[in-house]
Amino acid sequence: MSLFEQQNRYETDIEAPLAARLRPRTLEEFVGQEHLVGEGTAIRRAIENDQLGSVIFWGPPGCGKSTLARIIAAHTRCHFVEYSAVTSGVAEVRKAIEEARNRRQLHGQRTILFVDEIHRFNRAQQDAFLPHVENGTIILMGATTENPYFAINAPLLSRSRVLRFEPLTEQHLRVIVERALRDEERGLGKLRVQLPAECMDYLLRVANGDARVALNVLEAATALAQPDAQGRRTVTLEMLEQVVQQRAARYDREGDEHYDTISAFIKSVRGSDPDAALHYLARMMRAGEDPRFIARRLVILASEDIGNADPHALLVAVAAMEAAQFIGLPEAQITLAQATTYLACAPKSNASYAALNKALHDLETQPLAPVPLHLRDASYRGAQQLGHGKDYIYPHSYPGHWVAQRYLPEGNWNLPYYEPSDNGLERRIKERLNHLRELQKRQTETEQTEPSHDLDATEP
Repeated sequence: MSLFEQQNRYETDIEAPLAARLRPRTLEEFVGQEHLVGEGTAIRRAIENDQLGSVIFWGPPGCGKSTLARIIAAHTRCHFVEYSAVTSGVAEVRKAIEEARNRRQLHGQRTILFVDEIHRFNRAQQDAFLPHVENGTIILMGATTENPYFAINAPLLSRSRVLRFEPLTEQHLRVIVERALRDEERGLGKLRVQLPAECMDYLLRVANGDARVALNVLEAATALAQPDAQGRRTVTLEMLEQVVQQRAARYDREGDEHYDTISAFIKSVRGSDPDAALHYLARMMRAGEDPRFIARRLVILASEDIGNADPHALLVAVAAMEAAQFIGLPEAQITLAQATTYLACAPKSNASYAALNKALHDLETQPLAPVPLHLRDASYRGAQQLGHGKDYIYPHSYPGHWVAQRYLPEGNWNLPYYEPSDNGLERRIKERLNHLRELQKRQTETEQTEPSHDLDATEP
């Protein structure tokens, strides 16, 4: 097959869906994934120079994996064969590999074998590619929505380069939708479609980084719009809702609703009301809020409003943040719901947060004394001659792993900073801390220059 014939394979079909008609044909038309195919990147140069080796495209649906493969097909001098692991079996792939071997021997032409949804092939089926990738019979190009480090055989993965595709941003989707509205050849330009700003914002949110979803929804909504006297078709929010079968959330991620809803969410968790917290969580998720934003706020809350009353709250929140980033939507909603309910039901204390604020206030209002000599770093050469570390007492050498000793520098500090609550684990922390502070007070009252070593931290 000639290069001209390969290009013809991707000529626009006017009967095809909008997403297929508007598929970019060149790297200049390609939107998103600038880290991979932006000007001057190594991958772009490899494509332009027809030197791309075996690769695995990994990313969510509708972010451009298959589109980039077709652009490569139009650029390469290699024979390009496309399969889908959903509809094709290993027998067909083996036939393609045999043809690739003959093509290489007879004509010296390489073959790129593109396998969409490659993770659908099991381990044994994937092994069929290995020797042919190894000896150069084929250049394998696979696309997957699954993590290839789990879904693809390690030997095959080691012979391929993994290219991570990111979800398209709303800015990327806006470029694609506006192009569809303008393009008279492949898009909706001849229909003179009007898409008001609130409709555009809603469409970009429900698309959730998927260009195919955005264009499919736009096309279906356009079909519902009737032309007016001037021949213009105005898409309304109700039409989009009808297509998506989901009521548009009155939520602006840059406006009052964004800040009001996250504020209500945090205050509900702080107030130990898991039902209200879940209500606001659902509102944000349904409106397309970034799950990473919600997770970050939960991490902050875990320290600010729960603290040592339940130290596990911070572990749960951090784990939820990492999981949300790793698994993405929609499953990340489940993780965020678990973290939300745990934090809402946990005992509350802002003692650590309040203690920090008191310490910061002291630093702004009181003279700053130097660090006491016995606490200074004595590890470097000459430090001991300066008196650093002298008279420091090692707490682990004493009963209870504690000994009365001054740690704060001189000053009129507004103590105590940390005052544990009676909630959760902090009740036990409070008992121990009060005991230690009493021992320290007794030592201070002796007005001795040397700390008394007979005071220990035996539990009260």
